[in-house]
Amino acid sequence: MWEFLIPLFAATVQSGTPLIYATLGEIMTERGGVLNLGVEGIMSISALVAFWISFTTGSPWLGFLGAGLAGMVFASLHAFVCISCLGNQVVSGLALTIFGVGLTHYLGVPYVGLHAPGFTPFDFPLLSQIPVLGDVFFKHDMLVYLSFVVPFLFWFFFKRTSLGLHVVATGEMPAAAAAAGLRPIALRYFAVVSGGFLIGLGGAYLSLAYTHLWTNGLSGGRGWIAVALVIFAFWRPGRAVAGAYLFGGVMAFQLRLQAMGTHLPSSLLLMLPYILTILVLILSACFGRRIEAPAALGTNIEPEG
Repeated sequence: MWEFLIPLFAATVQSGTPLIYATLGEIMTERGGVLNLGVEGIMSISALVAFWISFTTGSPWLGFLGAGLAGMVFASLHAFVCISCLGNQVVSGLALTIFGVGLTHYLGVPYVGLHAPGFTPFDFPLLSQIPVLGDVFFKHDMLVYLSFVVPFLFWFFFKRTSLGLHVVATGEMPAAAAAAGLRPIALRYFAVVSGGFLIGLGGAYLSLAYTHLWTNGLSGGRGWIAVALVIFAFWRPGRAVAGAYLFGGVMAFQLRLQAMGTHLPSSLLLMLPYILTILVLILSACFGRRIEAPAALGTNIEPEG
């Protein structure tokens, strides 16, 4: 039994890692009061940028950083439309997803099937020797280990720094934040662009650690799952991590069922993560506590001055 469960749990951690980055990035964005439905598009184009940089330079770290910067660039487009031009946040986000996915498919064709240098697993000193936990959590690549730290930094940012508190204030009551001498427009830009950076890192994980090769459609709907996970997590990083591993576990489980030659149709197995997404949202709405979204989420504010 353990021979099946331990590899499954280890695969759960790996599958949940890109969701952690993407979900935290969307939480950052929404805490500032901006809804970004372009997560899927940002992850797609960032995965391609990471692969291309690593493929051409031989440095996966440059690819990882480049993916984050690509996420910032595409998120800034969304920020400009929604914050400076007061555009509809839902329409802008959907357009960003369509544009990002389409551009990725177009530009990625020459690289389909090619391999690039990426991040490989290694045993974390000492901790990898812990029975069960060592096999599950501490025999992965560097990006997985980094994902263990980022949620704590995220929590510290929002709870213990003035900038984080200012972002939260902007997402709750931008008028009151402006009256207190803050700059809601600048803070919203910061939230969207920095959130795009984290989303881009999630895309980089897919091409540099999860597969090491390029194929179109690599994001596989994970951006939409990340958007749903924000609601599941009630905009809190700790719950976001738990939700990411929950969905990662479902993804890993359906892949293992296919590898075991189960008689269930593969198309049905591929539906499992998305069925779970719908069920979680329904249960959160019907049986969970009141969803405490940022009060000004999705509401545009007039430019300053």
